[in-house]
Amino acid sequence: MEAFQYQALDAAGRTVSGVVQADTPRQARMQLRAQGLLPSKIGKVGARARAGRVWARGISAAELSLVTRQMATLLDSGLTMEQALNALIEEADDALTRETLIGVKTEVTSGLSFANALGAYEKSFPDFYRALVHGGEESGALPTVLRHLADYLDAHQALKQKTGLTLLYPMLVTIVAITIVTGLLVYVVPQVVQVFQQSRQSLPWLTRGLIALSDFLRATWPYILAVMAGGFAVARVALRRDAARRRWHAFLLRLPWLGPLIRGVNTSRFASTLAILVGGGVPLLTALASCARVMTNTVLKNAVEQAIVQVREGAGLARALGATRAFPPLLVHLVASGEVSGKLAPMLERAAKLETQTLERRLAVFLTLLEPVMILVMGGFVLLIVLAILLPIIEINQLVR
Repeated sequence: MEAFQYQALDAAGRTVSGVVQADTPRQARMQLRAQGLLPSKIGKVGARARAGRVWARGISAAELSLVTRQMATLLDSGLTMEQALNALIEEADDALTRETLIGVKTEVTSGLSFANALGAYEKSFPDFYRALVHGGEESGALPTVLRHLADYLDAHQALKQKTGLTLLYPMLVTIVAITIVTGLLVYVVPQVVQVFQQSRQSLPWLTRGLIALSDFLRATWPYILAVMAGGFAVARVALRRDAARRRWHAFLLRLPWLGPLIRGVNTSRFASTLAILVGGGVPLLTALASCARVMTNTVLKNAVEQAIVQVREGAGLARALGATRAFPPLLVHLVASGEVSGKLAPMLERAAKLETQTLERRLAVFLTLLEPVMILVMGGFVLLIVLAILLPIIEINQLVR
């Protein structure tokens, strides 16, 4: 069956639109007339083509979590993949979600696996999501994997919202401060300078420096923006090369505050993903291969790939991870404990929980320190500008006296 986007008039004469499934446009029109709608425009849904556009957006994180949990429930109840997708399409309220699911169903009915069908909609289903689905399909434990994946998405979304709300105040302070400083340098300072220049008085060095900075910014701001945009474009092109991206990611891991945060995020994702796959019955080597695909840092991804080689040669997982020296000792110790006790999945879940808690504490400390530092820095800039304006005024008053 194909998906058709339509516009039609309802019984009250209002224009409605949506998506309908049918084999031909004629059948689609017949379905709409049976629903009491008069179709005015109908055409095939180009979900896959739109999904590949640069500006196209994917379904929201909340919708993705809901769809994943519903899919797990439907598959666990014995429905086939096509039946489950049909049920999700009927239940979807969001037009983009419905259109995406229809596109996924079209790919599945054409013979692709569920994970490969999701690959056509990368902006809706990220790499780690498809990697977990792929592992669940290979092990035959897709409902269990999807259920754990929905729990992971909910926890990740909660952490993201908490961090976003915490960052809101510093972002507002930064925007307001930059706006004030820019306004002072571009509009206030030049007008005050004219008064000082008419007095033919020797200006303080702070005022002269501020005038030079103001003139420089007013004359060169288009070039500054162009250089920044060009540098950003060059960096993006350079980071597409594996060697450059590896060096950049290694540099990020060495940074004092950012490095532990990046390592913590990747470690938590690695432990969560491995716990989901191992708990769902996926073989360890297959699960590790899926974990390597979900790592966002190239250095840590290469470490997982090195661990896969050692595990394939007969080494234990804890020993292989410890040999890379890329993961926290806590994770290695818990994995070793899980291997000895035969409870690897619960130990991985505990490691993921502990890493998430550590990450939250680090973020809390970082954001707690960030707010006063930003206020002091921005206040310092404003103070320098005010002093640069006030010092000549004070000198003029002294001369008058």
